[in-house]
Amino acid sequence: MAKCTSHTYAALIVSSAALLSACSSGDPVYSSFGTEAGSLLNSGTFGNATMNNTQIMSGEKQYAYDLSARFANEVLTTVNFAFGSAQLDAGAHDTLREQAAWIRQFPEVRFRVYGHADAVGGNASNKSLGLQRAYAVVNFLAANGIGKSRLEAVSSFGEEQPLIVSEGRERRNRRTVTEVSGFVGGHPTVMDGQYAQIVYREYVASGTAISAVNPRVPN
Repeated sequence: MAKCTSHTYAALIVSSAALLSACSSGDPVYSSFGTEAGSLLNSGTFGNATMNNTQIMSGEKQYAYDLSARFANEVLTTVNFAFGSAQLDAGAHDTLREQAAWIRQFPEVRFRVYGHADAVGGNASNKSLGLQRAYAVVNFLAANGIGKSRLEAVSSFGEEQPLIVSEGRERRNRRTVTEVSGFVGGHPTVMDGQYAQIVYREYVASGTAISAVNPRVPN
């Protein structure tokens, strides 16, 4: 029988230490020992990965990205706020009416509103303030004819994603951003996979507004 040398003992000690380190670090492979068979597969992200793959293969994800870029090009997506406030001012009202007019012409599309704050104050309070701002925008859009089922005020980034890096009262960081988040799953056009038809639909609100001012422009 082969004798264990000092080098062998050293190798065993290193291997044991690595195993213990992996267990304590929460590594899913090593933490699965001692649990029921197959539990490693239930990591909580399998469904998300499958959904992501499905959206990529169907083109839905790319079309949502394209539509989001179009929305950002055709209307202002950001509104700003006074310090410590979630109150919408007159400028915000104008921007959000423009957003609502665009959104109304795309009933197959869902939107998210992200709220942000500047770096003044604690992170927890800034997250809460950012979320209040997001809800203020959602409520305004809903009051202008957009169903709340298509609007989502999601996790506020608070002071974590500044537009301008500053520790002071930076108005441009006190903002909400409205973005396309996807498509309404039960809508007939979406169910038929007609994403391109949605993305390239003509947006006519600006033309309508011009014709109201200038009668010579045809409706």
